This record gives sequence, structure tokens and C-alpha cells, in this order.
Amino acid sequence: MRLFAAVLPPDDVTRELAVEVDALRKLPGADGLRWTGRPGWHFTLAFYGEVDDALVPDLSDRLARAAHRTEPFELALRGGGQFGHGRALWTGAEGGLETLRLLADRAEAAGRRAGVPMGEHRRYKAHLTVARSRGAVDVTSCLAALDGFRSRTWTVRDLVLVRSDLPKSGTPGEQPRYEAVARWPLGAAG
Repeated sequence: MRLFAAVLPPDDVTRELAVEVDALRKLPGADGLRWTGRPGWHFTLAFYGEVDDALVPDLSDRLARAAHRTEPFELALRGGGQFGHGRALWTGAEGGLETLRLLADRAEAAGRRAGVPMGEHRRYKAHLTVARSRGAVDVTSCLAALDGFRSRTWTVRDLVLVRSDLPKSGTPGEQPRYEAVARWPLGAAG
């Protein structure tokens, strides 16, 4: 199964972001982007890809320990940015970014120790992808609009293991499906 570890914003925060994204979709050049839907809005901490079912129990145990060793922290969506000349448009975060990076490092280490092939380590950059493109797109107007965006602050209280199923129908605009398969509370209470 295709898995990743994530932090999921609460529903009211994704509603705030949905209002912002609705405005972004009306800006010049926005029609050149494939917009992600609310079910796909998350902070990926570690992407595991296709994971053999036999590795999932060990991965889960290690993620549980990573969550237990990480205290809850404050986070808010803030501003925006791009990767690859408009190939990915995202909103960022503010608040407990060091703790978020630590949790990402622990989630990556959990995968490696469980035997999941992880590829090259990269320094974690907190981002929640709101749109993608196959080619370069001028997202200057979107970045300007996102510059003033800030959601309410919430307390991140859990680490989530998410399964993603990629679209198979070939229907334009079809989105991946996401399912939380496990959730562990952060901190000593976990």
C-alpha cells in the first residue's frame, strides 16, 4: 500500500484555506494549475511510497514511539510559496516549526529502521500543497495573494499514517483518495 506520515490540519482550518483557494482559482493563470481538494491538504512528514504489508506493523510501532517522544505543538497556515517555477503551489506554516521538523525527521527514521526504502534525506520544508502543474506556470498573483494569508493557530496533537490511492480512471480532475489508517497522540500521553 502507498503510505506517508502526516500532520492533518483541523476541519475549521481547512475551511479557512478553502476560502483562500477559491479566491486563488479566480486569479490570472490559475486555470493552468490542477488544484488539490480539501481531503488532500496535509503536511507530509515522510513519504514511504509502496510499503510491503509485512513492514507495516514495525513501521506503525516506530511511528507510535516517534509520536510518544514528540510533545504537542502550535501551528498555523501562513503565506505561500512554490517549487519548480509554479509546478507546485503551497501554503506554509508558522509556529512550532522546529518541532514539526523534528517529527518529520523521526517519521523518516521510523521508515528507514522499519526497512522502507526512503531514498535520499532532504531537510524538511513545511508546506501544504494546494495546486500542481505539469509545466512551469507563472504563479506570481497567487503568491502575492497568499502572502497575507494566515489561518488560526491550532495545537497539533497527533501523527497520522495515511494511505493514498492514486486515480486510476483517467478522468480529468480526478483526485487521489486519502485514508487515515492509524493515528498516534503526541507526547507522554500517547
